[in-house]
Amino acid sequence: MKKLGILSAAIIGLMMSAPVAFAEDITFSVVGPMTGQLATIGDQFKQGAQAAADAINAAGGVEGRQIKLDVQDDQCDPKQAVSVANRIVANGVKFVDGHACSGSSIPASAVYAEAGTLMMSPASSNPELTDAAAKAGWPTIMRLYTRDDAQGAFIGPWIAKKYAGKNVVIMHDKSAYGQGVADAVKATMNQNGLKEILYEGINAGEKDYAALVTKLKDLKADVVYFGGYHPEAGLILRQSAEQNLKYQLIMPDSIATPEFWQVAGPAGEGTMFVFPSDPQAKPEAKEAIEKIKAGGFVPEGFTLFSYAVIQAFAEGIKRAGSDDPAKVAEALKNGEPISTVVGPVTFDEKGDLKNVSYDINQWHDGKYAPIQP
Repeated sequence: MKKLGILSAAIIGLMMSAPVAFAEDITFSVVGPMTGQLATIGDQFKQGAQAAADAINAAGGVEGRQIKLDVQDDQCDPKQAVSVANRIVANGVKFVDGHACSGSSIPASAVYAEAGTLMMSPASSNPELTDAAAKAGWPTIMRLYTRDDAQGAFIGPWIAKKYAGKNVVIMHDKSAYGQGVADAVKATMNQNGLKEILYEGINAGEKDYAALVTKLKDLKADVVYFGGYHPEAGLILRQSAEQNLKYQLIMPDSIATPEFWQVAGPAGEGTMFVFPSDPQAKPEAKEAIEKIKAGGFVPEGFTLFSYAVIQAFAEGIKRAGSDDPAKVAEALKNGEPISTVVGPVTFDEKGDLKNVSYDINQWHDGKYAPIQP
């Protein structure tokens, strides 16, 4: 009996010292340009996703499971994006918060669709992403962001009205994103009676745009709409200022980052850009913003959209009662609003957001804010 008592005590001791068994973690991949010229966007993705994961985990996780993030760098390069997508699929990850650039998201989406992985981009705006997925019957390709054609329908008519009779130039950087949004703006601007005096693509990554600036000067450009990113936009503005050339630059959402001003400097004064109605002004975002700022990061640009993607995944899994990506996608498209830091969102059958609204923002003294159009 004495031996039995000692044995029982030993077993109880082992049970007490053994780690408690928890439900398996659930992994979400976060993919964007974590290095390179557009690394600021990747950082926004990462910061937003981590803040969302922390908040959800602190509240008990996703159906009792803790979120684990897997951060991947595609450098906004199409080939790298496909390589990353294949690695994510091989690792068995079922949910992807990404990619950023449309030129990366579109080729990567084919990899995810074939594997049945749910990809939701918090930034890619080229309509081809979801249009092609819908045509191919891929239900797990979605975006928690706006489309270029919707952005074009907003800003194109405004440019046509405000700058009627002015010399308007439309440029793009030849990327899926840049050319896509420039074409959308061009189409709606033309439909509203204003024809550009020049439509031209530039080579991204160049350092000398003197020839382009000279051309703009010769054309007496009053307004330039540029579909592209902040490194090129900032350089073109600086080099324009060096030739004493001033025009109104209007851009899409890509320059919602402090790095634009770091490149452009005072030459960036007055630059306008379109962005979905200020997510930082949403009451739903208040607590998240305070926590992110407390960590030393300002949640600008795509930060809160990345946060919202993680929230959507968590809500979709809860609704579906499963982490099967197809079932989660179906649950997210059921018409019921999803509560996120960017406000309530709903998705259409293609996986696009419904009822999107926009602001026109303007840079002033190193900061930007919405203006009255």
